[in-house]
Amino acid sequence: MKRMLLMGIALLCISCQGIAQEKKEEKKQFPITKTDAEWKAELTNMQYYVLRRAGTERAFSSELLENKDKGTYVCAACETPLFKSKHKFRSGTGWPSFDREIKGNVAFDVDYNIGYARTEEHCATCGGHLGHVFDDGPKKTTGKRHCINGAALKFVPENE
Repeated sequence: MKRMLLMGIALLCISCQGIAQEKKEEKKQFPITKTDAEWKAELTNMQYYVLRRAGTERAFSSELLENKDKGTYVCAACETPLFKSKHKFRSGTGWPSFDREIKGNVAFDVDYNIGYARTEEHCATCGGHLGHVFDDGPKKTTGKRHCINGAALKFVPENE
């Protein structure tokens, strides 16, 4: 009798589907949407990999990492203004880092791609993957570190 009861409980546990394990596949709609083929035709291979496949460029490989000019960093796919140069700082991580975004132009989501929750950043206009935001930025400002792939950005100098 005990054996049957234990088997019944084990079977019940195995057959239960917890909603915490369900992965929701919600497709967010963004103001600019294009087919995969259109994005591939418009972006470089690295831009496509980062922006459309949520890839990560190699650390210290971005030409924007050491850029100290005044201006605005825009989305490489749709040119939405994302970050101001005055909010850029040297984080030592190997990726362009900012302590704040241009409000309303960056969307946030949570990803578990490496086994734990991270706050992922997207362009709010086209949905392109930008990078992640962490709570280890400059304490004197926001305390945030927006760790952004340089391939996801274009730089527009202040005079233009």
